[in-house]
Amino acid sequence: HDLGVISEIADRVAVMRQGEIVETGPVGEVLKNPVHAYTRGLLACRPSLHRKVHRLPTVQDYLNDSAFQPMVLNGRDIAGRRQDLYSPSPLLEIRNLGVRFPVRRHFFESTSRWVEALRGVSFEVYPGEIFGIAGESGCGKTTLGRVTGRLLSPNEGSVWYRRLNLDQLASRDIRPIRREIQMVFQDPYSSLNPRMRIGDALLEPMREYQLHGTERRRREMAAELLEKVGLAADHAQRLPHEFSGGQRQRICLARALALQPKLLICDEIVSALDVSVQANILNLLLDLQRDFGLTYLFISHDLSVIRQMCDRVLVMQQGRVEALGHPEDLFENPENDYVRALVDAVPGK
Repeated sequence: HDLGVISEIADRVAVMRQGEIVETGPVGEVLKNPVHAYTRGLLACRPSLHRKVHRLPTVQDYLNDSAFQPMVLNGRDIAGRRQDLYSPSPLLEIRNLGVRFPVRRHFFESTSRWVEALRGVSFEVYPGEIFGIAGESGCGKTTLGRVTGRLLSPNEGSVWYRRLNLDQLASRDIRPIRREIQMVFQDPYSSLNPRMRIGDALLEPMREYQLHGTERRRREMAAELLEKVGLAADHAQRLPHEFSGGQRQRICLARALALQPKLLICDEIVSALDVSVQANILNLLLDLQRDFGLTYLFISHDLSVIRQMCDRVLVMQQGRVEALGHPEDLFENPENDYVRALVDAVPGK
């Protein structure tokens, strides 16, 4: 489903839709001058390293209107958003964070060596910001997300949320903050209990925190959340195996939103989805941010997705901060050698 990889690898390409070949030919000709509206839609769904659009186009946009053109954001729009974003105090502050894991060959062996997953990581995230974390696999992105979400404790440094040092709070004080910081994982298949109906998966966190007063109101909220993420209310009676990968990821978003969070950590949540579904999920994230006033910590190895979604980006290498800045500044004319290597490795850029 990755047209960038197709452009790098293939000599000829056949584009299929609903079991039929709609266009075929040399890869350069088909991808540079597509004839069929479906092919144009597939190509347009892929975010670009060189521009940012108001909303990612979808395949359906091009099937409905073959002359469809997305609206590109200009510098004035972006500058206005940044002026509003960075005037208040930070919502999240990461200060000199360090995490290391013990290395053992077997369970009974004493720890003789440690692997540093994070070293001296510091940054801040402002309310309403989409803050990106990028880098190769194994660079520490997910570890950083888990520490922020309180799934791991740091060995060094601190995590400050709403000017509170989370490492110094007692269990009874950290509980309400856990509700405000939610995480959506990469694999929607393992994120859902295969034996639990979708409605119960949404109701469970609401019951745990005694939200919305009554059981009837909770069920109404579960139905509203399903509709908000593009599913039907009667889907609450279904099991996870009855949904596609993209639908499961929508369910995971609905479950995270059930606790009315302020900070949502998205860990590679579109990496396993094809470009058309990916565009829909990314547009959904923008809609949810607008409707719920969310702040995102957006983790991805895909620089094109980071460029489209994020206000700022932190680039990591081997657990350290390699670069921090606005995506267009870092990616279009990279001065850092590591960032330049990442940009050059983007297929079909």
